[in-house]
Amino acid sequence: VQLVESGGGLVQPGGSLTLSCAASGFSFSGYAMSWYRQAPGKERELVAAVTSAGGSTNYADSVKGRFTISRDNAKSTVYLQMNSLKPEDTAGYYCNVRLGWIRYWGQGTQVTVSS
Repeated sequence: VQLVESGGGLVQPGGSLTLSCAASGFSFSGYAMSWYRQAPGKERELVAAVTSAGGSTNYADSVKGRFTISRDNAKSTVYLQMNSLKPEDTAGYYCNVRLGWIRYWGQGTQVTVSS
């Protein structure tokens, strides 16, 4: 199983970024996918999740209305569109899939929101 995130960077408050996570090594279309984030000194937290077919999503209260998770099963890729970014969104963002009892993580991509 391999999860490779990309798309992070430095953005000003109010700006937008789209993160991508390319997955391989498992049957992507059969599993829910999620994005987590971890800021320095804080625990990793769930940001957003999407079901296997993409028909249902859920979000942390802190990002509702600003972030959108989506997936393209033909490309084995999950996305996180982030709008109206705030300094408190600064964190490492990680793609995640749970296969049975095992959670797999990507290496993460850093998002820094600062003026």
